[in-house]
Amino acid sequence: MSRPPHSLTVFTHASPEQTGDALRRVIQLASAAGVAVRIPQREVDKHGIEPSDGVALGADPSGDTDLAVVLGGDGTILSTLRLYAGRRVAIFAVNFGTIGFLATVEPSELDAGMRMALAGELDVLELPGLIAGTAEGDQLAMNDISFHRRHSGRVAELAYSVEGEQLGEVRCDGLVVATPAGSTGYNLANGGPVLAWGVEGYVVSFIAPHSLTARALVVAPSDELTINNASREEPVEVHVDGRPTLELQPGEDIHVAFGLTHGTLAQLPGASFYHRLRERFGRLAR
Repeated sequence: MSRPPHSLTVFTHASPEQTGDALRRVIQLASAAGVAVRIPQREVDKHGIEPSDGVALGADPSGDTDLAVVLGGDGTILSTLRLYAGRRVAIFAVNFGTIGFLATVEPSELDAGMRMALAGELDVLELPGLIAGTAEGDQLAMNDISFHRRHSGRVAELAYSVEGEQLGEVRCDGLVVATPAGSTGYNLANGGPVLAWGVEGYVVSFIAPHSLTARALVVAPSDELTINNASREEPVEVHVDGRPTLELQPGEDIHVAFGLTHGTLAQLPGASFYHRLRERFGRLAR
């Protein structure tokens, strides 16, 4: 269970016309509860927020706060989870996206959900992330790390090892390494297995493998995965939570570790991963 916050910080997605009214309502509810509201400068500029008592305009988005309120879709939720990873700041998310698998409530539930959040009545769930060790430094993903052949390039050749044991080398369009939270994203689109939240481990699946034997793999939580670009010529694009981040050059490795840091997601009391799965994607069988 969460605790009543003394302060909250608000983040919204790129379409202010969709979230402006909700943002102002969050400010009203928080002010009425005596909770300080922190608005980063980007949000001030986006929404034209005027000064008022208890509202700190131009706040450092990564500064100290007790609660992060996200008005957006999964992309905005993921960026906020990464921002506060390891700090036990609960992310309360209102779905203004398409699927919103990570959202706490829908827009119609904003008032009731915010009142529960302000009273400290929400459950909190720790979501493990992935750390990719690269030549350019560590990269944190809360959903997935994906490897893609260039659109103008040849088919990728990716070798993968776990704990130093090479398991295969696959010609493919790419490869996805996903957390349980991310297993319902790109991994699911590849036909990879869905991992329930709370499963200890992460999954590797392939994008259009040019092989009849390439299979998805669930990796034990403490085991390190190594991805090698086995091509002699073609670099591979690396995306972190869907964002193009770097290129893996021919012969280079990336090492992936699971669960070294966690994001904290707020949920309604009694919320179930399986109910969320059915509501967002429908029944798995009929």
